[in-house]
Amino acid sequence: MEKFVSVKGVACPIPTANVDTDVIMPKQFLKGIDRSGLAQGLFHNLRFDERGNARKDFILNKPATQDSRFLVVGPNFGCGSSREHAVWGMLQYGIRAIIGTSFAGIFADNAANNGLLLVTLSASEIAALFDAVGPTGREVLVDLEAQVINAGDLSIAFSVDADRRTALLDGLDRIGGTLRHADSIRSFEAEYLKASPWLCDRIDA
Repeated sequence: MEKFVSVKGVACPIPTANVDTDVIMPKQFLKGIDRSGLAQGLFHNLRFDERGNARKDFILNKPATQDSRFLVVGPNFGCGSSREHAVWGMLQYGIRAIIGTSFAGIFADNAANNGLLLVTLSASEIAALFDAVGPTGREVLVDLEAQVINAGDLSIAFSVDADRRTALLDGLDRIGGTLRHADSIRSFEAEYLKASPWLCDRIDA
């Protein structure tokens, strides 16, 4: 995964509550056998009309927010089906973190497994951030190492689960995190098989 230490970029406001994964990544983008092309699918039915033309009134099509790195969102973001494509599409588009009051559980797990930072704030803090970002977005700094968001004069501290924070700072998915302990795993295996030699015969067979 790409490391996340301190990232500066435009934060785009999407205050609607209960934005589900069907909206984030419509079903027609789930047909591929790989992850390619999912940036185009992100919010596709909101970003484009039936002819494929960009909808000028959608926030991510505004000139100031087309290259957004963060989303400031309404409550229960990512509800609905469990499609991991929603997170893949976010990352392919360039979104590095989503900031809100609450996230659907499966979406949060998918985000953690793929390196997308979710920041949970209180209702008052998210309201202040929406005010700071404004209706058209603005540049903010999300510092995971210091666990703080800076938007103009506004500074908001946040906390992230320690294991998830470490994984993001180091750019390690679950496999990478496990491999950090490879020497200990091999040592345990060797000692375990030494103490239980009959297992070696079954392995060799």
